[in-house]
Amino acid sequence: MPPVFEARCLTKRFPGVVALREVNFALAPAEVHALCGENGAGKSTLIKLLGGIHPHGTYEGELHVDGRPTEFRSIRDAEAAGIAVITQEFALIEELSVAENIFLGRPPRRGLRVDWLELHRRAAVLLADFGLDLSPETPVRDLGIGQKQLIEIVRAMDKRSRILVLDEPTAALTEQEVAVLLDHLRRLRAQGTACIYISHKLDEVLAIADRITVLRDGASIMTLHRTEATIPRLIRHMVGREITEQFPPPTPPRPEDTGREPVLVVRDLSVAPFRHAPPRLQGISFELRRGEVLGIGGLMGAGRTELLLHLFGAWGCRIQGEVRLLGQPHAPTGPRDSIARGLVLTTEDRRRYGLVLDQGVGFNLSLSHLRNFRRPGGWIDQVAEQRGNQRLFESLRIKAPGLFARTGGLSGGNQQKVVLGKALMTEPAVVLLDEPTRGIDIGAKQEVYALIRRLTAEGRAVIVVSSELPELMGLSDRILMLAGGRLGGEFRRGEFSQESLLAAAMARPAPRAA
Repeated sequence: MPPVFEARCLTKRFPGVVALREVNFALAPAEVHALCGENGAGKSTLIKLLGGIHPHGTYEGELHVDGRPTEFRSIRDAEAAGIAVITQEFALIEELSVAENIFLGRPPRRGLRVDWLELHRRAAVLLADFGLDLSPETPVRDLGIGQKQLIEIVRAMDKRSRILVLDEPTAALTEQEVAVLLDHLRRLRAQGTACIYISHKLDEVLAIADRITVLRDGASIMTLHRTEATIPRLIRHMVGREITEQFPPPTPPRPEDTGREPVLVVRDLSVAPFRHAPPRLQGISFELRRGEVLGIGGLMGAGRTELLLHLFGAWGCRIQGEVRLLGQPHAPTGPRDSIARGLVLTTEDRRRYGLVLDQGVGFNLSLSHLRNFRRPGGWIDQVAEQRGNQRLFESLRIKAPGLFARTGGLSGGNQQKVVLGKALMTEPAVVLLDEPTRGIDIGAKQEVYALIRRLTAEGRAVIVVSSELPELMGLSDRILMLAGGRLGGEFRRGEFSQESLLAAAMARPAPRAA
């Protein structure tokens, strides 16, 4: 039986960059075939060729569907061939409802009119099938990034495509939601759907893939059956070197920080989305000390992002409680106030909230720190600004042609470095990191982990929100688990286990040791 899809000697060039170099790839019927590689390896470029985003004539080589040469000149051509692509960039319309987005362009009709009753009924069935407790009428703008990711997946799966392509589908999902998604993919595979699955989470890849192709520097390195693949072997071929230690060792406390008061104190904090609304966060209390990494976990909707946004002054109306930053009351009027006082946040959605994608790397790095480069009269000292940007550019080892390179053209890992660099430019005492490794590869993750350790070694305090329990356990000195906007449990290093953390996230007693 011929492959349902095949790429032969694909080469794709951008100005100054060869993104793909004679790549060969074949997808068998009813197969889940994973693509692995570091950011910039060519994975996203390959699937954009498959999905008609980069049309025929803009690349060299051939695409074959069911053994026949195929020319996709648009996304519509690919969809007509039964191919659905879910990219990392959401294609949702914020002002429309969940149901309207799911059935966008293909709503059920009664005669010439949209059958709104049937549209909402079918959307409710799909949402329930994925375990999503959402009203079909909820505007997409009110959803978190993980919920938006699931809506994208629900929409693509409901199209009943012959080939489903998922680019980092679980980057913003909790472990429970990942398990639901993988179960759906297994069901689709049993029904004959073929799937191309891209993920940096290699445990997921080994759990779902039939075969795995590794890309490196735009070239296809090897294809393995899952029985031949191991995580160390995949990493070795992805990065071209051995990686023996994923998480750097904890930073010992500095003598000058020992005995000092906490840098951040939160007492009995309750916050509502807006005045007179029910509280979204209730009775949250914790302390954060210099040189410490505090991990915050929980299921989607637990309130992790809302907590960080409120501390940063970007969300919510405080109902009760107190926050103290560096010994002083902290009730910021906005993010600028928090940055000026030494607290900074990197958001989970770097492309929407963290970067100006059409501007250069240097523009983004200094964006939050321009007041410190201001001359009398309001002029910016561009020499001092560029000197500071260059120092950070080299320190973070950002892979880009230079400070004027367009940020939107960088890989996900390097975009994340720019986001972190912009935060560090403000010289904060407290750094809030919301999903700092979302959608980046194993090599870039290690660099982020090393940077977090460097921050704590300098005496800064760090809060990390992550949906990946192994990441929380590997980085944190303490972990707080949120459940339904409340504190579900607090754990110190040595007390961590995935079972106890998940039980706290679900507001259940931790399982007893056998």
